[in-house]
Amino acid sequence: MLEKISEALRTNASLTGIGIVLFTGGAGALLLRRGRREAWPLLGLLALLVFNFILSRNFFSIVERDGAYYGTPINLLNQGSEVMLLAIGLTLVVAVRGIDLSVGSVMALSGAVCVVLMKDGQYPPLLAALVSLAVAGSVGLFNGALVTLLNIQPIIATLISMVGARGVAMLITHAEPVTHADATFAFIGNGHLGGLPFSMLLVAVVFVVAALLSRKTALGLFMEAIGDNERASRLAGVSDRRIKLWLYGFSGLCAGIAGLVAASYISTADPDRVGRLRELDAIFAVVIGGTALTGGRFYLGGTLIGALLIQTLSVTMYSQHVPSEIEPMPKAGVMLLSCLLISEESRRRLIALFGGKRWQ
Repeated sequence: MLEKISEALRTNASLTGIGIVLFTGGAGALLLRRGRREAWPLLGLLALLVFNFILSRNFFSIVERDGAYYGTPINLLNQGSEVMLLAIGLTLVVAVRGIDLSVGSVMALSGAVCVVLMKDGQYPPLLAALVSLAVAGSVGLFNGALVTLLNIQPIIATLISMVGARGVAMLITHAEPVTHADATFAFIGNGHLGGLPFSMLLVAVVFVVAALLSRKTALGLFMEAIGDNERASRLAGVSDRRIKLWLYGFSGLCAGIAGLVAASYISTADPDRVGRLRELDAIFAVVIGGTALTGGRFYLGGTLIGALLIQTLSVTMYSQHVPSEIEPMPKAGVMLLSCLLISEESRRRLIALFGGKRWQ
């Protein structure tokens, strides 16, 4: 049975496309029927998939080589893993009315620290990776300390780290890309496990950890309470400062993992280009996924769908030869449309408009 499925995937891109479209559409319809906010970004993803199926059926081509699967759908997951990792950590920060603009720069710093330690310090890959993650987590804790202990606005505090972290990355690499040739480290961004990219396993682990902590413990309830009404949650005995501190640290850790994936994938720690504007993609993914920047309820599953939607949009524009300089415009349009669909008020007004009724 598995051999027949594998053969179908290798030889029939249309069959694969139909399966992906039907699965996405079914999941979107189910979520929409249950009134879940994640339905809207999933339906947006469905529209993109249908568009690609009509114009380019090779978009869904998947081939197997040496026990690993390759193709555009697999590349979407692999290349989108960086934004997914950033967005998972950022979702938890946004849930408590925070923001983290430093995640892109922390990506660059994490990759730079790891590669420099391996190349110049002769550190083994595992130890170098652990040190780089510790550095990334420390930057996140620094952000949290600025916000909770010094009462600096989150956008200002993380803007400081955004500039500082990239500056440190430039300093330790002498503002030049640093390459590496370690096969073990390269496995993070280019290796496969069970036929799928190893980077997706990292995303799955981080997502499961975040979901378990926020949905199976009291932490999620505390986070939503802080996001809804910080003062009331504090009076109720919730340690909002401690929770915020550790959430910023977790966001930094997620950015550090994304930095390792990026440096491993391109075999280079580029302090200038790695993570550039990735914080905007992560914010897009969080907002499109249904989490409001005003805090409160958050949707980790929606965040992953939002990140996948953004990556699919980028690949679609590339496959349709859309000039890169206008790429931000469709992203802005998708974000605006998603926000309008997520908002109950805007949906009510749109229904009234197309139904010929007056707005109330």
